[in-house]
Amino acid sequence: MSETNGPQTLHYDYMLGGKDNFAADREAAQQILKAFPESRDGVEANREFLGNAVRYLAAEAGIRQFVDIGAGLPTQKNVHEVAHEVDDSARTVYVDNDPIVCVHGRALLANTPTVAMVEADLRDPDALRARVAATRLVDFDEPVALLMVAVLHFLEDPYDDVAKLRDMLPPGSHLIITHMTMQERRSCDTESVRQVYSRASSGVYPRTLDDVRRFFGDFVILGSDQFISPALLARFAPLGWAGVAKHPG
Repeated sequence: MSETNGPQTLHYDYMLGGKDNFAADREAAQQILKAFPESRDGVEANREFLGNAVRYLAAEAGIRQFVDIGAGLPTQKNVHEVAHEVDDSARTVYVDNDPIVCVHGRALLANTPTVAMVEADLRDPDALRARVAATRLVDFDEPVALLMVAVLHFLEDPYDDVAKLRDMLPPGSHLIITHMTMQERRSCDTESVRQVYSRASSGVYPRTLDDVRRFFGDFVILGSDQFISPALLARFAPLGWAGVAKHPG
């Protein structure tokens, strides 16, 4: 699901109980679980948050266009499936920079005309926008939900690129972000996870809550308790944070 290649997607798939993973990925996931025993539940909570946020945006905010960046391979309760529960005409474009992921993703989504998968990288916002627009499923003159779920912590300094993507969104649009966090009381565990990803040739950059909030710019962050219970949010605070924000216009 990341913009830096496949290992993170496969760890994620394994923790969700999927089968699209390999022995090395399962071993890496076990090392992450050793550092953060709650991480398997955290992955499931992340997926729950994603579904609740998409459902809210489709049902309450009237969003009919979704762009999921760093999507990886379809797993379960995907963005388009949740959006279709509200309106089966809702359109979704999945974006990943891994060509192999995109080939398999297109094959899996081939029979769904309201869904597309494109190969692009959030570190090149202009090309990403052009390729999404080329699908003719997303009109950037109309409100868009832009998702970056469990992806930004795999990039060293994506702030400018995220700002450019935000600037492309018209009024009424929303931004969904989940991100690995860094807290002093779990710093040793976080460092263990960093080492796991470093050995997998893909760095990870957990951030403080304030630094994660910076990704939203001047967008108005909505109350997270609309999408995940305060108890769950508190439980997984050492592991990650999630937010939904609305365009200020």
